[in-house]
Amino acid sequence: MGCVYFVRHGQTVWNVENKICGATDIALTDIGHQQAMETGKRILEEGIQADEILYSPLVRAADTARHIAEITGIPARVEPRLIEQNFGKWESTARDGLEFKNAKEDFCCRYEGGESMLHLAQRIYNLLDEIKEESDHKTYILVAHNGISRVVQSYFYEMTNAEYAAFGVKNCQILRYDFE
Repeated sequence: MGCVYFVRHGQTVWNVENKICGATDIALTDIGHQQAMETGKRILEEGIQADEILYSPLVRAADTARHIAEITGIPARVEPRLIEQNFGKWESTARDGLEFKNAKEDFCCRYEGGESMLHLAQRIYNLLDEIKEESDHKTYILVAHNGISRVVQSYFYEMTNAEYAAFGVKNCQILRYDFE
């Protein structure tokens, strides 16, 4: 069976400031651009073979994917379903705020103007199902966000609610998932 790789975007100012980015379009820092270029080099060094990079339309992921594509020569295209979860009223607030932590426990909650985790899971699971159908023929690198990484992880592995809430990926970390 095939596999898919997941890469979280490079560092943003709001990552440094411990703020929730969500669907807000926040650019990479200079360090974030450097991380993305180093990730492209690491993909080459590790011999990761992929047919295509699919990336979130948000600039932080798009720029990360562009750097990786330029270095590796892997073609890249936007995949709208990879956009980060919209956290509604919580965007730009502290990631570790107690009220937000409590709100995250309700998977049906739309965060007052945002998107529920159930809706997020539906679109990411649908995308992964489509990729799985093509996985005998194609390998993808998904460049997206920390919230998306949780859903991808939950697609491949059983997780409790607490494990799901605690799961996170560092900026430009590469994860491999194998379809079985």
